[in-house]
Amino acid sequence: MSKSKDEHLTDQQEGVEFARGPKSFIDRRAAATRAMLVTPDITRQPNRRTIDARQAEFEGLAAAINLEIVHSSVVSVREIKPATFIGGGHVENIAATVKEDKIKLLLLDCQLSPIQQRNLEKQTGAKVLDRTALILEIFGERAATREGVLQVELAHLNYQKGRLVRSWTHLERQRGGLGFVGGPGETQIEADRRQLQERITLLTQRLDKVKKTRTEQRKARKVVPHPIISLVGYTNAGKSTLFNCLTGASAKEADMLFATLDTTVRRRILPHKREVVFSDTVGFIADLPTDLVAAFRSTLEEVTDAHLVLHVRDISNPDHLAQAQDVEDVLKELGVTPKDVPFIEVWNKIDQASEEQLVQARAQHRSEVPVVEVSAVTGQNIDDLIALIEDTLAKTSRIQRVILPHEAAGKAHWLFENGEVTNQFPSEDELSTVYEVRIPKNKMSGFLEEFGAYVLMH
Repeated sequence: MSKSKDEHLTDQQEGVEFARGPKSFIDRRAAATRAMLVTPDITRQPNRRTIDARQAEFEGLAAAINLEIVHSSVVSVREIKPATFIGGGHVENIAATVKEDKIKLLLLDCQLSPIQQRNLEKQTGAKVLDRTALILEIFGERAATREGVLQVELAHLNYQKGRLVRSWTHLERQRGGLGFVGGPGETQIEADRRQLQERITLLTQRLDKVKKTRTEQRKARKVVPHPIISLVGYTNAGKSTLFNCLTGASAKEADMLFATLDTTVRRRILPHKREVVFSDTVGFIADLPTDLVAAFRSTLEEVTDAHLVLHVRDISNPDHLAQAQDVEDVLKELGVTPKDVPFIEVWNKIDQASEEQLVQARAQHRSEVPVVEVSAVTGQNIDDLIALIEDTLAKTSRIQRVILPHEAAGKAHWLFENGEVTNQFPSEDELSTVYEVRIPKNKMSGFLEEFGAYVLMH
């Protein structure tokens, strides 16, 4: 039986067409685009977050770019529909709202297949973007460094590669000549795919070069290995505000998701004269699009070098527990846990949290990781945080004195690469060099194996 033209498009019925268009999904030259937000509430699908928190986060994502949010609603999804993700009744209601309120953009907080996206666009009359596309749009606007721009473009192209939707017909395939040439539509598809793949290959090569340069820069920093303190946390937890408060820097800070995408590094001398390096990283987010995971992890590589991790939490957010778990999951995948490196939990925004929220958070805290409650905006308890940072660094390393005769001078590079050399001077007989070096706990076994015979007892 033949299918009617009004039925949904499916992968089996249609051919392929390249989703052409600018790198931005939204026209930035025009006035704010009128948008409608839909947050699907999928029955029987476990989720750490309440539906209200998920809707609020999605609204925050949309607010991070030039959109006029006209409607935001939650729709119940008992079963995901292969054609449109949400049910037909919901689609009809959305289409009516789109027409009545002249909505130009429909955003869904889920990952849509190319066919679902296209069907929704046909039935609602609005341009449709899913969560992945929205986050790509934000990253495209925020990325500032060369590596960040390249990573976003690469993720964008990989996303577009998956948006190859089907358009050529049964008759066009019949008109094709040789089997390996295919019809006219298929020829264009292959050309588009080649162009996409060539650009992806080029970007990958450029990124490899940038990564090598960054690796060399990280090695150079180890020559003067001041302790690295990395700030991590869910997006909009206040990391950049805290970073500025701790370092006197002016990293971009804003009450929006993904205000910071690129790692910022600043040095500071602590009250007890110890010099450290603070590193502000991109914010985490739940359900990060697959195409951005590589970019995200690349930016977070700095955390793997940290001597101390400050996990910044927005303690005023009702969903702070779920956010913290998302952050911990990603860090665990990177091999960064309290067992590997010292952690301090920084409960930020206490000026916005109620006493009830703070009491509940304290009661729920089961980890052995120490906690400092602060407000990066008002500066409340920042001195307590700095004191804890100094105390933690002091506990995780010991000052050793090593005397190396000139014939063993080549061993000194290990001290600079794995410890913090605080002083060096010639011995009394001037036949050796004395090094005072701070060795982290996790490097002590290697230190003793390499320098046991040269350690000065004190």
